[in-house]
Amino acid sequence: MDTLKNHLKKRATNLRIHSILSTSEAGSGHPTTCLSAADIVSAIFFHAMRYDTSNAQNPNNDRFILSKGHAAPLLYAAYAEAGIIPTEDLLTLRQIDSILEGHPTPRFDWTEVATGSLGQGLSLGLGMALNGKYLDKLDYRVFVLLGDGETAEGGVWEAAALASHYKLNNLIGIVDVNALGQSQRTMYAFDIDTYCKRFEAFGWQSIGIDGHDYDEILSALDKADASTDKPTMIVAKTHKGKGVSFLADEDNWHGKAVEKGEQLDKALAELGPLHSDIPTQIPSPNQINIQNGNVKPVEIEPPDYSSDDEVATRGGYGTGLAKLGTANPNVVALDGDTKNSTYAEQFMNLHPDRFFEMFIAEQNLVGAGIGLAKRGKIPFVSTFAAFLSRAYDQIRMSAISQANIKYAGSHCGVSIGEDGPSQMGLEDIAMFRAIPEAVVLYPSDAVSAERLVAAAAEHEGIVYIRTSRPKTTILYDADEKFPIGGSKVLRESSDDKVTIVTAGVTLHEALKAYETLKSDGIHVRLIDLYSIKPLDSETLINAAEATNNTLITIEDHYPEGGLGDAVLDAVATKGISVHKLAVNGIPRSGKPEELLDLYGLSTNPIIQKVKEII
Repeated sequence: MDTLKNHLKKRATNLRIHSILSTSEAGSGHPTTCLSAADIVSAIFFHAMRYDTSNAQNPNNDRFILSKGHAAPLLYAAYAEAGIIPTEDLLTLRQIDSILEGHPTPRFDWTEVATGSLGQGLSLGLGMALNGKYLDKLDYRVFVLLGDGETAEGGVWEAAALASHYKLNNLIGIVDVNALGQSQRTMYAFDIDTYCKRFEAFGWQSIGIDGHDYDEILSALDKADASTDKPTMIVAKTHKGKGVSFLADEDNWHGKAVEKGEQLDKALAELGPLHSDIPTQIPSPNQINIQNGNVKPVEIEPPDYSSDDEVATRGGYGTGLAKLGTANPNVVALDGDTKNSTYAEQFMNLHPDRFFEMFIAEQNLVGAGIGLAKRGKIPFVSTFAAFLSRAYDQIRMSAISQANIKYAGSHCGVSIGEDGPSQMGLEDIAMFRAIPEAVVLYPSDAVSAERLVAAAAEHEGIVYIRTSRPKTTILYDADEKFPIGGSKVLRESSDDKVTIVTAGVTLHEALKAYETLKSDGIHVRLIDLYSIKPLDSETLINAAEATNNTLITIEDHYPEGGLGDAVLDAVATKGISVHKLAVNGIPRSGKPEELLDLYGLSTNPIIQKVKEII
């Protein structure tokens, strides 16, 4: 044991030196938070963790998530000490052509999830732990290193509650309690007992330790590994800037590199020379065989509706998701206690072993979904469209993590009716259009909803599916295809005066308007823009050119950033006029048809707008 501790101490010294040198070379970064956690990271990476240093994607590697992402130099230093990256590469930290970014991203292969927006790591780890325990049934463990300051984030406690609920004994958290935040002392400073009691109250095994004492560190890691029914949180008292006298426990060093010259020389002199005589003996993961990874999806059962059926698109989503789960064993579903409204319960009923209830905790809902995605699953995350806004930070981080995750937001727009504005998703298209490379889909009937669920699963990356509450008629035959980036021209003639572009509930209002206008001798073209991003600009431009260069967009959404703006962006340089009908102002409760009429989205306002234009 003494030999092991000596090796780990030497390794921690190397980690501290690398962190100081790389941030000094970069001229920026967070060296002091690296120094506080170096002993813990040394014990995890070179004693506790089992991982294949030749294969970052080994499915049974123990996983490590640096929730306190600003300590990225420490993470990279650990991988350099493990022989995974050349030590000299550490000096490229934060450079534009380096994979070693200021906060971890998957541009570096060993970083599975992006971190740095604090309070998210535990949720990400929870998703990976769910996969290991309940889906792949592997014995890998998930280590999550948190900063003490980020435990003020509510998302941490959402994850803490769910990890206990699911008895994730394979999830091991470590809070680095160095008592110094960015601008002042943290809420509980060095009060280790309070941190421990808080996690114990959430059902965790909590262990308070001196984070620089290897006897205590190793004992705590052993206890965590021995847990059979609880996640473990190791609460470690440390010192920010440990090992360098002018940094240790000093304010105003957060986010500051040690300056080259006298300051750097003094820091390195106090830390001592790099140790090159440390044997590297990293435990290997157990050999395993995952069946699901080799199972090819079968063809999905097609939609089955009669032409006179009325089905909400949320119902089509639920049916399509259940069928998808039968066809593809890697599909999983998560919901935020809305499954009987999003209709994700149809998946749960058929595939209960691949459904996870996340309860009313949307940040954790998304974070856990990202974790599952990074372990090879295809998660469909559902709740009301309005409530996804609570998790927008996690959603944007899912893009930085390059996660293959699908979001479904139901109850969009004023058409939900009497529940009122707090329940109405009216910003969701704009939210997801702003996510880089995200796909935004908006089905208008149950057939297209089912087909778009399947298309979402086939697409690698983020997809958002917007579904509606009201029941609507079936528009399409069961064999109709809906490729991402397409649209459907539902009505057209050589006499069309304007083109109406819409999707969802308002498409059905536009169809009724079309019939009335036609009976009045006014012909209009009608496009179902079911794919809002990417968008079928060619069809839109061709339609506009055939209809007096005039488009009318209709959407059950606020005007900013929605379908109308997507269309406007696509045709703005083509000399085409775009007239937007959307929800203006804060809505109110009322019957769906009353609200659509009040906000100018129903049949009569559409007719009036067409006549006004022509």
